[in-house]
Amino acid sequence: MITELQAVFFDLDGTLADTAPDLAAAANRLAVEHGRAPVAYERLRPVASHGARGLIGAAFGKTPDDPEFPALRDAFLDYYEADIAARTQLFDGMEAVLRALEAAGIPWGIVTNKQTRFTRPLVEAIGLTPRAAAVVSGDTTAHAKPHPAPLLLAAELSRVAPARCAYVGDDLRDIQAGKAAGMVTVAAAYGYCGEEDPPEAWGADYLIRHPEELLPLLARAGMAKPGGTP
Repeated sequence: MITELQAVFFDLDGTLADTAPDLAAAANRLAVEHGRAPVAYERLRPVASHGARGLIGAAFGKTPDDPEFPALRDAFLDYYEADIAARTQLFDGMEAVLRALEAAGIPWGIVTNKQTRFTRPLVEAIGLTPRAAAVVSGDTTAHAKPHPAPLLLAAELSRVAPARCAYVGDDLRDIQAGKAAGMVTVAAAYGYCGEEDPPEAWGADYLIRHPEELLPLLARAGMAKPGGTP
């Protein structure tokens, strides 16, 4: 079913793993430390893919150009690093997807804008390090997504031509990066997608609302791409 594509890459936060609980916990720990009331998880989850910028914005109303932002960001990241995988787990159904890819002999990998400082311990903690063919972080290449460089590196590390790869992500920049790299793109609508930027508007080749919907799409996606027929 999934033999036409030769590699599949995933964004990490909001696509492969549900990291929002730990990110939200770090943001609320910082908020309480500064005398603020904790922010409802429902407000923090949609901005989790935006990292410190999104979470500090939601908890403090601060933007990166605010003079207080750097100190808040650094404290938030320290708190997050200290409990990086306390509540994080793969999305329901994702383990079945990974096992199906592995059974079919299709390498899969992770391409995230998360810095290596956080990516490595998190991927290790959830048991994916020995299974991933490539793990590319936001500071691995000179450019982060939406630039295609991280995805092109993942394809190179996996020894697969970009046109024979698919990229799955829950943010517009994921789809932009995937298209720029010449890959099949899949929007993960189950991820941290806010109402202001609906995934239906991103122009992805496919859209899924549950990880296991990916399996029947992979064969069709592979056959649909130029050069995708074995």
